[in-house]
Amino acid sequence: MIGGCDTLDLAAEFGTPLFVYDEAHLRERCRQAVAAFGPRVNYATKAFLCRAMARLAIEEGMNLDVSTGGEYHVGRSAGAPAERLVLHGNNKSLEELRTAMADGIGRIVVDSFDEIDRIEHLVAEGLPVPRVLARITPGVEAHTHEFVQTGQDDSKFGFGVSSGAAAVALERLTLSPSVELVGMHAHVGSQVFEAKFFEQAVEVLAQFFATYDLAELSVGGGLGVAYVEGEEAPSIEQWGAGIRRACAAAGVHAWVTAEPGRAIVASAGVTLYTVGTIKDLPGIRTYVSVDGGMSDNPRPVLYDSGYETFLPRDVQADRPRTVRVVGKHCESGDLLVREARVPADLAVGDILCTPVTGAYGHSMGSNYNKVLRPAVVFVADGEARLVVRRETHDDLLRCEVE
Repeated sequence: MIGGCDTLDLAAEFGTPLFVYDEAHLRERCRQAVAAFGPRVNYATKAFLCRAMARLAIEEGMNLDVSTGGEYHVGRSAGAPAERLVLHGNNKSLEELRTAMADGIGRIVVDSFDEIDRIEHLVAEGLPVPRVLARITPGVEAHTHEFVQTGQDDSKFGFGVSSGAAAVALERLTLSPSVELVGMHAHVGSQVFEAKFFEQAVEVLAQFFATYDLAELSVGGGLGVAYVEGEEAPSIEQWGAGIRRACAAAGVHAWVTAEPGRAIVASAGVTLYTVGTIKDLPGIRTYVSVDGGMSDNPRPVLYDSGYETFLPRDVQADRPRTVRVVGKHCESGDLLVREARVPADLAVGDILCTPVTGAYGHSMGSNYNKVLRPAVVFVADGEARLVVRRETHDDLLRCEVE
């Protein structure tokens, strides 16, 4: 049961694969973020975005952190005011900047000298001067997968401290009449469990706050969540309190905010699959194939991420059997759970659930092998509402011209 709804009933009504989100859980996480960081805290939409999610975050007092024109468009189409959006990205196009600035975007996180050139060009055209934060690369190498490290010196993001680019960028932004520099931003990585890496970033940035009169500091996102048995992660409240202590110790007196994404949505969502094939290879392993795969959850393939599995028909059942849960794609690497524990009586036709899939499943999904993207439902108080319909085969042809 999730949100008062039976997941087997949901699978029967909406089909599988199916993303199911507990709406009360989402709202509670948003409220925790607002309590920890205040009303300027930003939901990192890259973790999971649809119009229903954008509206929910706005309703609960969060702003929206968007990193592309597409995310910006979805947020705006959901009714989010432009001033409630923050525009990120290491390669913002002239058109993305033009649209956001013309609408009166709340903040732009400036990532490069080329971007400063573009903003100055647009202001010269007559667009309003934007409020900006400078993205600083602090040289902090967080312990996480190398693909989601973002704070180390060798990064495509931001202005590096060790190279001197950060000091040059801050000086230019301070002197430019085309921007209003209001603060700094740093992001050390994603799926980070240890608060010390965020605190190290604050210590590095403190030297700049001592030099420039800045009012805002964003510590980015990246707070880890527990995906498998044995993992533990700080709460949003603990994260916020630790950041504030680090700021006080470093003498940083600013409005401190953040961009939680995974921490808001990951544990609010589960994915339901139907088991289609069970293939036992004696002395090797058993493969359990489901009707989704790397197209709805590429994280195991990209980052070797771990997940748990269970059967909704008997959630308390013992799970003595170890199998490999794989998808239906034409790839040997198409796996969802490398070493999944399942009940002994797992059978073809069973609904299998992977929990903690609310982040970076739907948002990173694809149509590989022309597989249809799953539907998304929100559940609350015993009611389920479809917020993203399942794709049809005709949807696969929408962009073709002949």
